Amino acid sequence: MNLIVLRDSPPPELVRQPIPGHFRYRADIDGLRALAILPVVLYHAGIPGFSGGFVGVDVFFVISGFLMASLISGEIAGDDFSILRFYERRIRRIFPALFAVLAASSVAAWLLLMPVELEYFARSLRAAALFTSNIQFEKESGYFDIGAQMKPLLHTWSLAVEEQFYILFPLLLVALSRFARRYMVPILLGLLIVSFAASAWMVFRTPTAAFYLLQFRAWELLLGALLAFNVIPRPARPVVREALAALGIVLIALAVFGFTDHTPFPGPAALLPCLGAALVIYAGAEYGLAGRALRARPLVFVGLISYSLYLWHWPIIVFSREVSGRELSLVQGGLIVFASLVFAALSWRFVERPFRGRSSRLGRRSLFAAAAVVMVAMVGFGNYVIRDSGVPGRLPTDVQKVYAATYDISRFGVPPCFADSDTTGPSLSDIRAGKLCPLGVDGSSTPAFLVWGDSHSGAMSPAIDGAAKQAGVSGLFAGHASCPPLPDAQLPVHGDVKRCDDFNAAVRDLVTSRHIPLVFLIAYWPKYVHDAELPKEGVYFDPSVPPPLQDKSAPVTASLDRLMAELTRQGTKIVLVMDVPEMGHYMPEAIAKAVMTHTSTDVAPPWNYVARRQVLSRAILTRLAAKYGATIVDPLPAICHDGHCDATQDGMPLYKDADHITAAASRRLSYLFSPVFVAPERTRSLSGNS
Repeated sequence: MNLIVLRDSPPPELVRQPIPGHFRYRADIDGLRALAILPVVLYHAGIPGFSGGFVGVDVFFVISGFLMASLISGEIAGDDFSILRFYERRIRRIFPALFAVLAASSVAAWLLLMPVELEYFARSLRAAALFTSNIQFEKESGYFDIGAQMKPLLHTWSLAVEEQFYILFPLLLVALSRFARRYMVPILLGLLIVSFAASAWMVFRTPTAAFYLLQFRAWELLLGALLAFNVIPRPARPVVREALAALGIVLIALAVFGFTDHTPFPGPAALLPCLGAALVIYAGAEYGLAGRALRARPLVFVGLISYSLYLWHWPIIVFSREVSGRELSLVQGGLIVFASLVFAALSWRFVERPFRGRSSRLGRRSLFAAAAVVMVAMVGFGNYVIRDSGVPGRLPTDVQKVYAATYDISRFGVPPCFADSDTTGPSLSDIRAGKLCPLGVDGSSTPAFLVWGDSHSGAMSPAIDGAAKQAGVSGLFAGHASCPPLPDAQLPVHGDVKRCDDFNAAVRDLVTSRHIPLVFLIAYWPKYVHDAELPKEGVYFDPSVPPPLQDKSAPVTASLDRLMAELTRQGTKIVLVMDVPEMGHYMPEAIAKAVMTHTSTDVAPPWNYVARRQVLSRAILTRLAAKYGATIVDPLPAICHDGHCDATQDGMPLYKDADHITAAASRRLSYLFSPVFVAPERTRSLSGNS
């Protein structure tokens, strides 16, 4: 889901023309705001038909760039610009509603969120208070990140982008007006082109960075800023202005109704809504269908409250999902849209307006002091929550005990044993030299086996470790986040493909050079053969939504076939480990919330759902095991039996999240692997019924 925050400049829109130096209100810009914010809110609320509603942020970037450039350049031209006054206006406009939302969200998060969720919230709260949340969320987009739908403050990222832009932009205009006034427009145009080119390049390589970071979004604000310099005079004929405004609205509509979550964005696609917004601003239409529509009182009012509307609507949606534990229905989505409008209107009237303009009783010095105190308080609260790991002590004792499963991770699931997506863990040279974490008994210089796989191999390794100790053998562990043991596989691009290729090549070199006689291959097989995890995983689980079942297994089968052929030729025995069933929920959170609300803890997906999801991967592993005489170990019957899958055992979750079993659950499965070490030549297929 593309998440956005809509920022606007101080309404009413007082647009100062740089040269003439006069102010005039533009109701059409408030109407344009409404055309941006309404699709965003409807899109986030799950109202059908607004699949590209996320482009509203781009419309607002253009509007903001135009208004701020008009105000700043006009004051510079009149030798009346003050950085202090500029930031006073920004604080009066931004802080009251923002910090009201942050405070309300903090209370709701304290009451509703589990510790890991609250810890993520605290990081975002701290970043939002410092206007660095775009950087925070870009950093958090790693392998073990929680879902976007679970982050109540995710929408503050674009507010951070704007404020970072407005730290630099006024200083740039002051410098250009003093030293390069004649070249101001060409320089701004050059910066726009560079930023757009970088965005177009990055959106197909590192889309998360292209989405969140200032350097890849600045061109949208600069597009609006260039409009303020009136380089191309506005057409004199009203009919032309009306046509341009209508065309701009059409371009925005094409993006709103035509784009989807799968559209590479921003990059070139963002040109559509940005040019649309620029055309509407440039035209300044007053009459005709487009002009009158933009100036209609309902639209103008929605535009006036758009800042508060966006700030409030996303936390309302997130916390509503937390309470209901499922995706919002159409009726619930509609009620949330209505509630967001009510909250926004109240916030605009009683929170935003009292701090604006000369009517405010709060002077500049008091304003800056109050802003600093609130920022420090928010950062301090965030630091407290982070230091106390989400403050688990606020939960009832029985809930704390259940939730502790979240942290039940063995050493094989974390660095330095495990290679995470942030490059921590064993280096390639360490892998080739066999400097890896040991499994089984200590003291043997020659490993009898190797465990090779992605994070699911780390979760299953305590079971193998226990069986190996019982058998008196030693081995090595080589696991990397999101990197299945599929050398040179032509998988769809997810994450750092080269890092996975290099990791798998190093592990293969180790097996060959050390003549390791037994290799366990473990991975999140259903994810790779279908190129998808379960829908809405982590926030809620709806078994009525079919699991992803599209067959994307060709590259997986081809790579695994090549690897098994190569290992078999060199005399290495292979053990293929089937995957555990996916749960759909983050189990500790789901079960802890069930305990807290005294509802059923039987939250695992139905057996037929699990069976449909796993049938393809199980067929592929079974076929290849038969082809190369490999052993199969199947943990699924130990978790699912008699047509039912277990989420808990003895009241404790079996999973630390949605698809990784806990270290305790893994150790209880060691009996599945004991026959491999006792008589691997006689064991071709092992199951939970063994």
